Amino acid sequence: MIADCTVARFLDGRIVAAQPKSGFRAGHDTVLLAAAVPAGRNVLELGSGVGIASICYARRVSGAEVLGIEIDPELVTIATDNAERNGMAERVRFSSGDVCAHVEPAIKFDQVFFNPPFHAATGTRSPVDARNKSKRDTGSMVAQFMSAALRVVERGGTVTAIIRGDRVDDLIAAAMDNSAVVFPLYPRAGAAPKRVIVQVATAVRGGVRYGAGLVLHRDSGATPEAEAILRGGDPLVIA
Repeated sequence: MIADCTVARFLDGRIVAAQPKSGFRAGHDTVLLAAAVPAGRNVLELGSGVGIASICYARRVSGAEVLGIEIDPELVTIATDNAERNGMAERVRFSSGDVCAHVEPAIKFDQVFFNPPFHAATGTRSPVDARNKSKRDTGSMVAQFMSAALRVVERGGTVTAIIRGDRVDDLIAAAMDNSAVVFPLYPRAGAAPKRVIVQVATAVRGGVRYGAGLVLHRDSGATPEAEAILRGGDPLVIA
């Protein structure tokens, strides 16, 4: 049976999507991740949940075809309905599968992105199993997601992920010798970043570069730069 859902709006109401009342709930992280992925023609999201990031991406990049892989078949059903609800069913589709299974793909993708389970397994458990599965790293999931992404991305493509600030090194280590940009997301000016976007370029070997980052909030609310992305749908340029 499909979980009880509520309907949420993203990108200033231009995206309308159902998501379960309990379990992982999409928010700013989801929209920022989708905004950070470069334009591509053949795009894959690993661990796509109810599809909100994939749909936000497809709205911004009109020529892209997006596939989302999600281990929970119930969420796949909700994601498929969300794609149809937003007029994206012809370009955005979802499939049930374990993204960490070592399977060689029939095709490769020029852009791959993901938001992996990155909270420590030793932390406080949620009473909702679906929330635990989506957020708790119970066995090097951060590294497994990156390894899976590198297996399915085309040579010269990019892998983009959003990660908790203290897990960046784990993600970079799993990127092997590919070049990476670390882009902090600061809650406020002068504060330590709680989230970081890491973008890996598979055509470039070696080196980690730190970008200027984005400040999300000021005393009066979101910064204009954050508003342009979260409400206006602008891309987030990782530089």
